[in-house]
Amino acid sequence: MSDDALQLRNCTALEEFRACVALQKEVWGFADNELVPLRIFSLAPKIGGQVIGAWDGEKLVGFAFSIPGTRNRHSYLHSHMLGVKNDYRNRGLGRRIKLFQREDAIAHGYELMEWTFDPLEIKNSYFNLERLGALARRYNINQYGITSSPLQGFLPSDRLVAEWWLKSKRVETLLASGKRPAFQEESQIEVPAEIYGWKAAAETRQKASDTQLHNREQFLKAFSRGLACLGYQRDEKGNGAFLLGNWDEGRSYAGK
Repeated sequence: MSDDALQLRNCTALEEFRACVALQKEVWGFADNELVPLRIFSLAPKIGGQVIGAWDGEKLVGFAFSIPGTRNRHSYLHSHMLGVKNDYRNRGLGRRIKLFQREDAIAHGYELMEWTFDPLEIKNSYFNLERLGALARRYNINQYGITSSPLQGFLPSDRLVAEWWLKSKRVETLLASGKRPAFQEESQIEVPAEIYGWKAAAETRQKASDTQLHNREQFLKAFSRGLACLGYQRDEKGNGAFLLGNWDEGRSYAGK
């Protein structure tokens, strides 16, 4: 079955929510006490959130889970997690789910969707900033504590906050042309391609920790100066780099 034939839909039934809980555990490897439970999946759509599933026949192969939030008297959606089954990754399904989320959010009156992401994850950072058109100008230190997920490498769960202004010039331009608007680059924050191997092995984990601490300091300084992550680049060796520009310039095409 081609990816285009996979069905995306809003989940409404308990059995669909149970499938999301099971896939959550499969994707992240969390201990049971760290899983988002069935009752929260069931609650989210009833209070303005989303549970969106991607189905290959009767099999759930991907999902996204969002809950409503408010800041400065404005409502937004917080996309807490998006997971795709291993055999269905690297085929564009994650982006399809995000675009489905966007259309559903706009239909319900939302202008902003946010989520957090690990700034050490090169592929995901590129996806958020270059493929979706999100921005980042907030950094949360150890947001979820040190989790049981092997993906985290037992490091503090530092996170950038992605802001996805759903109807902004930036997002609409990128979705129409495949390219985000240009901006004046002020600085870069680099992530070495070796970071995954460093996190995975106990003997090299200190290198990953040192990189995280160094970059944490760089992000906090940059954001305090009014800079924001407006782009991302990868080189032929797989190294990544956040491209930072002035938020006032980013604001002009973010629509805010």
